[in-house]
Parts: sequence; structure tokens; C-alpha cells
Amino acid sequence: MWKYFGITHTDHRVMNPMSLTKTKELIDLLRLPDGGRVLDVACGKAEFLCLVAERYEVTGTGIDLSPVTFEEARKNVAARQLTNRIDLLNMDGGKYELDRKRSLDMASCIGASWVYQGHKRTLEALKEMVRPGGLVLAGEPFWKVPPEPEYLELTEQEAESYGSHSSNVQAGVGLGLTFLYSIVSSEDDWDRYEGLRWQAAERYVAAHPDDPDAEALLNAIRKNRDGYLRWGRDCLGWATYLFSAP
Repeated sequence: MWKYFGITHTDHRVMNPMSLTKTKELIDLLRLPDGGRVLDVACGKAEFLCLVAERYEVTGTGIDLSPVTFEEARKNVAARQLTNRIDLLNMDGGKYELDRKRSLDMASCIGASWVYQGHKRTLEALKEMVRPGGLVLAGEPFWKVPPEPEYLELTEQEAESYGSHSSNVQAGVGLGLTFLYSIVSSEDDWDRYEGLRWQAAERYVAAHPDDPDAEALLNAIRKNRDGYLRWGRDCLGWATYLFSAP
């Protein structure tokens, strides 16, 4: 699995369907205090953390379970000369424990709610990490329209896997969080995210025809491509949700 995600995200700086421009726009709105502490669970290549640290005088921790992506994150942080401000941990984010509860200025988990078994539980976990008034940031898919049964079967998902854009917001409001902002991916954002994945896989297999995983990689990415083009582009959305703790 980690090899698959590593290969298919070769050309991504942020490993989700949000454009870099929108990611930077969101970061500008965070208004983090000097000396603040932030945490990013399932940080990917640590691009989001690096951008936050370059924009604000904060220190951060990034957690990622993938050994492939963790190495990319380590290289990224070193190349940006941020090793003195960003710590990286190669572990299951769901098992991470803060030294002090409710001490962070921001806790985020963007596109990896599986770490906490769902969007609502992700918001619950992040809420317990931030100080009063601290920020909770989560990225999560949503259904734009009810998915076709054929799409669910092809992608091995259930209709209950995601809610609507509205219910993703209400999940936080119901926990006592204050909803501040959201940025929704456009079709262009999605097309770029998925297209880069397909291209990376095809190029990898062309360059490594003897890789024993080549056939499985192509089968998986082409199934993903066909499902996205036939159904996913029309029914599946993505947004990043910003809340503040009470």
C-alpha cells in the first residue's frame, strides 16, 4: 500500500485534491501566534507543515505512518532548512499522545480521517489537542450527489463512507467547535490530483517493467481512473474545514 501511494503521488507537493494556491490561501487565514505549536497528523511529504512554518514563527510536529512518504517528508524539511522547527515521527498518528492536553495552537489531519475511524472522531481527537481558541483543521471528501451503486462497488466503498459538505461542517459544530472557513476543491483541482497519479503510475511501470508489482499497480490505477472519469468526478467532492475550539 505504501509503495502504491508513494509512486502515485510522486509529482504531488500536497497529497490531496487541494491546489497549492488554495492551500496557501488557507494558511494565510490561520493567523497563528509567534511561538505557537502545531501538529499535522498524516502529514505526507510535510509540505503543509513547511508552508505553515515559512509563513509563521511556529514549531511543528508531523506524523506519518508510511515509511516511503516519511522519507520524502524528511528530505523536504531538510531542504527547506526547517529541521530546527519541525519534528517528524514515523508512526500511527492515532497512537500519538501529547505531552500536555489542549496545548496546541493548531491540530490538523488533512485527508486521513481513517486514522481516527471517521471525520467526526477526527474532529473529536483534534479538539482535545488544542488550547481554548486553538484551531482544528480537517480535510475530508463529501458526496456532491448520491453515488451510483456501480461506483461504490468498483471503488469498494459504501454510501455511508462520507457525508455531505453540510454534514461535514455540522459534525464539528455538534462537538462545540466554531466553524470558521472551508475551501472546496474544484473539478480542475480534482483533475490535476487524479491525473498526476495516473501519469506517475504509467511512467513508473514504463521505466520499471520488471517490477513484480507493475501489473497490480497498473490494474489499480486504471480502475481508479475509470471510476473517476465515469462517476467520481460528478459525485465526489473534497473540502478542508477550519474550526476553532471553545
